[in-house]
Amino acid sequence: MKAARRILSEAIICIFVVSLSVMGAIAQAGDLKLDRSQIENIVQRSYQYIAMYNVINKAAMAPGPTSTGGWNKIKLNTQLADANLKAIARPNNDTLYQIAMLDLRNEPVILDVPAFDSNYVLLETSAYDHYIGIPMSTRQGDYKRPQRLLFYTVRTKSYQPGDKINGVDHYLEMSGDFVMAFHRIMPHANDPARFKRIAGQIESLKVMTLSEYMGKPSKPAVDAAFPAYGKTDADVFGNNLLEVMQFIFNHTTFDPSDELDRALIAAYKPLGVEPGKTWDATKAAKIDCAMFRQVARDVQRANLALMGDPARAASMMPRLFLPKGKMKLDALVLQSIVGPIGPPAVEAIFLPINTMDGKPMNALHDYSIKMTRDELPPAKAFWSFTLYDTRNGFFIPNLQNKYSIGENAGFKLNADGGIEIHVAAQKPAGVPDENWLPINRGDQDLDIILRLYLPDPIKMKTWNKPKVVLSR
Repeated sequence: MKAARRILSEAIICIFVVSLSVMGAIAQAGDLKLDRSQIENIVQRSYQYIAMYNVINKAAMAPGPTSTGGWNKIKLNTQLADANLKAIARPNNDTLYQIAMLDLRNEPVILDVPAFDSNYVLLETSAYDHYIGIPMSTRQGDYKRPQRLLFYTVRTKSYQPGDKINGVDHYLEMSGDFVMAFHRIMPHANDPARFKRIAGQIESLKVMTLSEYMGKPSKPAVDAAFPAYGKTDADVFGNNLLEVMQFIFNHTTFDPSDELDRALIAAYKPLGVEPGKTWDATKAAKIDCAMFRQVARDVQRANLALMGDPARAASMMPRLFLPKGKMKLDALVLQSIVGPIGPPAVEAIFLPINTMDGKPMNALHDYSIKMTRDELPPAKAFWSFTLYDTRNGFFIPNLQNKYSIGENAGFKLNADGGIEIHVAAQKPAGVPDENWLPINRGDQDLDIILRLYLPDPIKMKTWNKPKVVLSR
């Protein structure tokens, strides 16, 4: 049944693609002339895949302490993140990330999840297509007892969909062979005993192949021969876009009835990139790599600017980080640029905090945010403000290791129950250490993201987010 399903899916895609009108003849080892609008179309439709190719492959294979060091492994973190975390744009340090990287080509993989004594736990999943699944969350009543989840795809060998495994609670068909299963766990760092207890529970998270679960050695997997990932997304667009997309096409399940899938396949057919095709650099179309890099950067700048428009940014929030079939292209591009692997609005809302005059924040100046008790963010779990450099979306390195203000990084309310937060190169007199976000004086654009975990839907209707005020 699985083989028949895969053959039928591939046949439908093939029939559909052949029937499409294309921009011109397929280029084989020759120059393919694309105008600016055609390149923009390809970049826009590719961005979710390129961003996630970088995120997923770096998380599994990049050298350094933030990587899992391979596939079918989990990186357990019991300490809040710092400026060394560069595997993903706009991370936070108010929840603990537990990153499991799964290779589902050869056999299913099982994630063993314990119960958690935390007010907020969330499991998100995504393959290269950057559609977000939420298999478990405290909002849904999960984490009260241990659970086992089995992950597979229609291409997974040694497993027939529908087969039941003793002790497995949930069976999850993924859209790609390479998957990130990503936990966010609120550690309650302001309660040392509870923090220690949660850290111990984190240590019980386990990843194992089905063979290992059955007490046998894992089945050996053939080397995937990954194309190089990029330091930035623009690097992939400018260096090896076609090779990466061919790899992605061969390890992703596409739906012939999905409009975005059809348009993506149509955009790449004239470039010689198609599902199931073997990559051959000598037969690949020759594209203007410099132009693709430039257009990717332009798309990035335009989407970052959108986040600086309060009305447009607010309208986008409910449209981000949703499952396949519920997202539009503009939202996929935005979430892939601003911060991949985020939660849907029902779980958490990430809001850019803008300046009073609408101008970008810059480290040449100091800023403040002031809220009364009634203006505090309406979050049922907790909230935080986190500072980033705009260009890369990374924490601002500082001697204080202070990158956010909130439940786990610390904050102090004033006598009236409100708060004053200061972004400054030097801590202003009288400001508590907890309420200071340090910067390094220089010409560097900054942005702040406010995160509300389990936002209160009633209060959100009348609540207005705060503004950043220029201090000096």
